[in-house]
Amino acid sequence: MENTLYYGDNLDILRKYIKDESIDLIYLDPPFNSKADYNILYKEPNGTQSVSQIQAFSDFWHWDEQAEKTYEYLLENPSVPERVKRLVRALYDFLGNNDMSAYLVMMAARLIELRRVLKDTGSIYLHCDPTASHYLKLVMDAVFSAKNFRAEIIWKRTFAHSNAKTYGGVHDIILFYSKGDNWTWNNQFQQYDQKYLSSHYNLKDKNGKYLQLTALIAPGKGYVYEWKGVTKNWRLPKESMEKLESEGRLYYTKNGTARYIRYLDEMPGTPLQDVWTDIPPINSQAKERLGYPTQKPLELLERIIKASSNEGDVVLDPFCGCGTALDAAEKLHRHWIGIDITHLAINVIRKRLKDRYPNVNFVTIGEPTDLAGARELAQNDRYQFQWWALALVDAVPFNEKKKGADTGIDGVIYNPARGIGKDYYGVVQVKSGHVNSAQIRDFKGTIEREKADYGIFITLEEPTRDMNTEAVTAGYFTSHWGDQIPKIQIITIESLLNGEKPKYPTPSQSYMKAKKADREKPDENFSRMDKFT
Repeated sequence: MENTLYYGDNLDILRKYIKDESIDLIYLDPPFNSKADYNILYKEPNGTQSVSQIQAFSDFWHWDEQAEKTYEYLLENPSVPERVKRLVRALYDFLGNNDMSAYLVMMAARLIELRRVLKDTGSIYLHCDPTASHYLKLVMDAVFSAKNFRAEIIWKRTFAHSNAKTYGGVHDIILFYSKGDNWTWNNQFQQYDQKYLSSHYNLKDKNGKYLQLTALIAPGKGYVYEWKGVTKNWRLPKESMEKLESEGRLYYTKNGTARYIRYLDEMPGTPLQDVWTDIPPINSQAKERLGYPTQKPLELLERIIKASSNEGDVVLDPFCGCGTALDAAEKLHRHWIGIDITHLAINVIRKRLKDRYPNVNFVTIGEPTDLAGARELAQNDRYQFQWWALALVDAVPFNEKKKGADTGIDGVIYNPARGIGKDYYGVVQVKSGHVNSAQIRDFKGTIEREKADYGIFITLEEPTRDMNTEAVTAGYFTSHWGDQIPKIQIITIESLLNGEKPKYPTPSQSYMKAKKADREKPDENFSRMDKFT
């Protein structure tokens, strides 16, 4: 099975691409209907200053034409279970055609498809918050059956804080359901807390290993026999006691009663419960922090994937955002499928996985692969086109677009030049419509204003001769490694799709090899004594 990243509406992707009963584990972290805008923050290489803030998604839902169509589909389609129809109708009658109804209708349609693709041994984890968790649980009961409800996990997602006139909200809810009665399950454990260790493992043996002594006397039925002069109702048969004695695992009290020596380092920890307070949120200094809104800790997804899947299984995240579930699945040797509706997210995930796992293999489906597809994307949504085009030149978006606030920059590129105390800075502009030489003159001014080392002008149309001439007049700059980089490079989408890349100020392979040789080869004229004189 090939790891796959899909761009598009997950309802369409599920129906078109994902086969029945092909998925072992589903994790979804959909928007919570919290009525907020969420931005992704991009930072400079040193991490000290935000250079870009782009709206990743709006968590607003409205009862519109699409919600109405989905509602009618759920009520009229014969493939939708009757209990789901009854619930959807009841929720609509109770809530009316408002934002919450729109959210629940959207979720119901997708949960039906997620159940279809899940194996009989599979599980699904729905991550939500108290805004709609009570309604979502009803929908999950209807789609997956109440008898397949396994747990409501409470995850403490943030630290204590004060809310006006109410209790501080610090937790998320994760609803855990199986598809059937024989679901994959691997017991998970967490570390003992210090209070438990102090009370239960407060003894040491001669080697300094912590231990506790546990009773071997059975309170009810057991094995009655004499052991070392003491007759008791023992938990173990005599042969097992003899084995423990030979292994040095028995301790004898003053009255001669045997007790079992249990070492702390042999214990897996406390069996995992349904309240998780031991996985902290991602703080501003965390290495895994990507700046993506609602990003969840990698440890949280690792725990879920370890508990409900095995190596080689297939993990699906239909709202994959910045790709934490995919990251955890790759790390734990599972296959994975991710779906997201923005090129912004797809680009973040692609970079994240390639940075962390240089040998990772996956395909991306739904992005333009030819000029016709690029034109269609530009016509349907120019910002999605812009984000997609920026990824083709390894740029990150710059600034949220607002009417009347165009800075002339759509993306930025930092090329590291380690050892010379700077990073080369490039700015990018993307054009999906008509282009002319005046735009190149304006771009030249933008490069000067931003004190950028160079600029890349991406165009869907072929550039004119005047545009190319104007770009050449901007001149060149010489990098630390002596290569001449045009101040303005014009490159077409068609060229990028054919594998062409702009010229970046990066060290050549021969330069890197030479520097490595310098580091590895000691100076023959430098004696050991020189270090101290």
